[in-house]
Amino acid sequence: MLRALTSALRLPRPRRPLEARGCAANLAAANREIQVCALAGPDQGITEILMNRPSARNALGNVFVSELLEALAQLREDQQVRVLIFRSGVKGVFCAGADLKEREQMSEAEVGVFVQRLRGLMNEIASSAVMGLIETTRGLFPGAGGTQRLPRCLGVALAKELIFTGRRLSGAQAQALGLVNHAVAQNEEGNAAYHRARALAQEILPQVDIASGMAIEGICYAQNIPTRDRLEGMAAFREKRPPRFVGE
Repeated sequence: MLRALTSALRLPRPRRPLEARGCAANLAAANREIQVCALAGPDQGITEILMNRPSARNALGNVFVSELLEALAQLREDQQVRVLIFRSGVKGVFCAGADLKEREQMSEAEVGVFVQRLRGLMNEIASSAVMGLIETTRGLFPGAGGTQRLPRCLGVALAKELIFTGRRLSGAQAQALGLVNHAVAQNEEGNAAYHRARALAQEILPQVDIASGMAIEGICYAQNIPTRDRLEGMAAFREKRPPRFVGE
């Protein structure tokens, strides 16, 4: 039901704008496996990454991973990006996982290098993901960090069961286990997950970003530094007694 579940990321406020923005179609972008679209109007601040590799069901191949890493690096430098949505341009699938046909043609050294890059990509996505879906491939051992992230999400026993069986989960099952935040019934257009992610992004958009929040916290704490009450609080902790605050 929700193997095409859309992921939403919250990025820190970066520094300089991305060179190409907007959703206008062009030939160069249409040929890329990863496309970036900055929304406008009331959704300004929301940017979408469109995964568009229909020939391989958005499988994680060399070009796909390279373009995705490039897009994420550029977006982190874009001060206009507040929320990032991952969506699929391939109907009926979000991401098929590893491109095993391409992997089969790699040398052992090339596989090692590629998997290391893939781990870095997965760590970057997982560290910020609001929603996501973990899926293993039957008969293969997960090599992009799944053996480490899954036990942390579900506990060792259940993670072993899912890894060793290669079991595929429905959206409802993934939500029940806590792997995803939301599971929605599919609509006729096949994009119900995207609409839920878009609504969540709109809810996140007006909130204070982490950089601003840290700045506000710093300002508030600076006001507390010269007070007598701060010194009294530390003294009370050291002397193991209730503090006697005077409001100064």
